[in-house]
Amino acid sequence: MLATVLGKAVLLAGLLSVVGAGPALAVINGEVSRDRDGLRASVVRIESTRGEICSGTLIGPDLVLTAAHCVMHRAGYSVVAVDRNFRQQRILAIAASMHPDFVPGTTPEDQPGIDLALIKLERPLGADFQPLDPRGSAIATGEAVDIAGFGVVAENRRGTAGTLRSAQLVSIGSLEVANRVTMVTDRRRLAETTGSGACLGDSGGPILRGGRGGYQVVGVVSWSSGAMRQNARARTACGGFTAVTPTGEHAGWIAARSAELARIQPGDVMPAGRGNRSDWMAKPGRR
Repeated sequence: MLATVLGKAVLLAGLLSVVGAGPALAVINGEVSRDRDGLRASVVRIESTRGEICSGTLIGPDLVLTAAHCVMHRAGYSVVAVDRNFRQQRILAIAASMHPDFVPGTTPEDQPGIDLALIKLERPLGADFQPLDPRGSAIATGEAVDIAGFGVVAENRRGTAGTLRSAQLVSIGSLEVANRVTMVTDRRRLAETTGSGACLGDSGGPILRGGRGGYQVVGVVSWSSGAMRQNARARTACGGFTAVTPTGEHAGWIAARSAELARIQPGDVMPAGRGNRSDWMAKPGRR
């Protein structure tokens, strides 16, 4: 059956206009993360002054890995992290660097470049938080992975965003649309009908290998599409296929750009280095 669904995934580009696709703007059918030592220590929420929400992963005390389309707009951005007592901490984002191949202004599913970005925080997060290693190797077809994010539980339930949820998915292989992504889906439904997957607010969140105390980031959520069989009157872009940018293929850029961003301080000039011409730094005092 996995091979059958993989074959269907190859046809996804033609199906997008039928089943619907869009940015993974919650992990639907996911479990709420309530473990003090679990994913709340590593997965964060990204909010903009435009009212947009994404997810991201700490890869350093003051560095967050996310999707480039989450930070491509000229806006103010902040990161919300949850401490061991499940209290929220809001930290200003002072800079963001998108992969040099990313093309701002495109939709995620039409993106010809690499949908990855790094956010530099105003200050480091403390001992309550645990950065993860983003240099995970390729996701094998058939491999079980976890998804985590702060999005909604259904497209029509916007008020459910802001709670960290996770679910286990399975990789069904790579797909070439405008760029190359890895497709993951509910391991029981296999995108035939709506199951677990990304939804609004999960863009930029991690795809993870391992478990508590040993998680490794192997991908970043870029976009999602609905299941192949849906009610025509209630179409959704969630709970079918989740498109993932694999981090292992871009580990060199992540490491090099992280090192460059780690050296900057509020008020500095953005280092040219290995960034994108649309990279930005917040103006002093901007919240």
